[in-house]
Parts: sequence; structure tokens; C-alpha cells
Amino acid sequence: MSPNQSAFLFDLDGTLIDSVYQHVLAWKEALDREGVDISVWRIHRKIGMSGGLFANMLLRETALEITPDRLDRLRQWHAEAFKRQHAQGSVRPLPGARELLDYLTMQDIPWAIATSGRMETAAPNLSALGVDPAKVPVVTRDQVHHAKPDPDLFLAAAARLGVDIHQSLVIGDSVWDMLAAQRARALGVGLLSGGYGQSELQQSGAFRVYEDPFDLLRHVDEVAARR
Repeated sequence: MSPNQSAFLFDLDGTLIDSVYQHVLAWKEALDREGVDISVWRIHRKIGMSGGLFANMLLRETALEITPDRLDRLRQWHAEAFKRQHAQGSVRPLPGARELLDYLTMQDIPWAIATSGRMETAAPNLSALGVDPAKVPVVTRDQVHHAKPDPDLFLAAAARLGVDIHQSLVIGDSVWDMLAAQRARALGVGLLSGGYGQSELQQSGAFRVYEDPFDLLRHVDEVAARR
């Protein structure tokens, strides 16, 4: 594959999978178990960044002591709660997600997935999408030093594809995706399917904003480079 070929680098939760609010509730349950009282809306505003950085920021807002043991417990409880959400069938691909990935594959446009989640929570999402990590590059928090808003995930995804990050598109639903795209010197495309507003995404660097994967697919000619 040519290093000069452009590619689509997708976030996962809220971008391809309708799972942001399930993650919010899973984090709420984990924090409640730890005795940390934080409003749901505050949790949502930080969804999409690195889980460790996310927990650090939330605990700092409550002036509680941040210890490795506490962070490990929160991560484990969050993963358990999110898996229960999946088992209940409430986590599904967003409209047009599978069709968009199929279109890119048929057009021979390279794509990869880069998520701040660890594989333990990403695996059921990938299964729901019909994505096999053995065949499609998938970069998770387990594989990089820093997650979003640092650029490591998307840089690693571009490297796995063998493409130039500067000619790639980062597709995400949160301000953290757009900030990571800017730091990677990639073009950011925002989706409204994670709960952030159009102006928030644009102010964070998105040069185009669409409603969801289906809307992006309908307008893919606006962002996809010709082969």
C-alpha cells in the first residue's frame, strides 16, 4: 500500500457504535461503587478520552485521593458494567456504520479503527460491527503509551495501514478525537452521534461535521480523495 494513499481512521464508541451513553452509565455505576458522587452530565463531557486520564480528571474534581488501586478498580467495574449493557442488547452499530465500512472496502480505500477503550470493552463492539481484528487494523488503549487527546492511537493506526497520517481523515464524535487529529496533523471529521454539538466539534478542529455514519456515507465524496 502506498504511504501517500489517504485513509479513514475511525474512533469506535459514538462514531461507529451507539454506545456513548451506555459508557456514561457504566462509569456512573463504577464511580458510585467507589463512593464517588459525580453528575452524569460531567461524566459525558469526558467520554472519549483515555480511561485513565478520564478517571483522573473526575477524581480530581472531587478532591479525592488518586491511587493506582482506585484507578484499577474503576476500570474493572466500568468494564463489567459495560459488558452487562452489551449482554442486554442495548449497544448496537450506528445507522450506516456497516454500510460505510463496506463501501470503503469495496472502493479499496484503507481504513482502521483507533479507540481509547481497551480490548476488553472494544471486543464486543467490534463483533457487533462484524470487524475481525485479525483482518482489519484495530488499535486500542492497550497498544499505545497515551490515548486521546494525544495523537498516539491515530498515528499507530496510520502506521499499521502504511499510509501518511497527514493525508488521512480522523472520524470521531468527540472533541478529544478532533484534538488528537490536530495533534497528529490529520484532517478531522466530526459526527454528532456521540452527543457533542456541531460548533464544539468545529472549534476543536473538525473541517466537516455529519450526523452519523449514514450521513457521512451519503456525503463521502466531500471528504474521500479520488484514487
